[in-house]
Amino acid sequence: MAKNAPPPGLRIRIVFGDGRMLGPGKAELLERIARTGSIAAAGREMRMSYKRAWMLIETLNAMFREPLVESTRGGPKGGGAVLTETGHAVLRHYQEVVAAAAAAGKKPVATLADLLKDIPEQ
Repeated sequence: MAKNAPPPGLRIRIVFGDGRMLGPGKAELLERIARTGSIAAAGREMRMSYKRAWMLIETLNAMFREPLVESTRGGPKGGGAVLTETGHAVLRHYQEVVAAAAAAGKKPVATLADLLKDIPEQ
């Protein structure tokens, strides 16, 4: 591996079928909404358009029995968004899957990395 290459890692996507997936991008969006209280701010931090962020939230809300994100429209006091109890639970369970996979895969991933060719720096 090249000296400045990022360490190898896993990117976990859970596929529920019929285009219903939960992966690192949607999880990151949920994390940022929880932190910022805003779909727009979360999208901006990810360099994602507001429309794209909204589409992902609509997809997530439609996937689960209960919405993951609730939002209020803007106005004199401004709008906002919060993760629901279900949203926090889904995010927590996804993070648990990622942590378990990373722990289980640590040695095999390191072994695979050791087998990589070095990439000459340019």
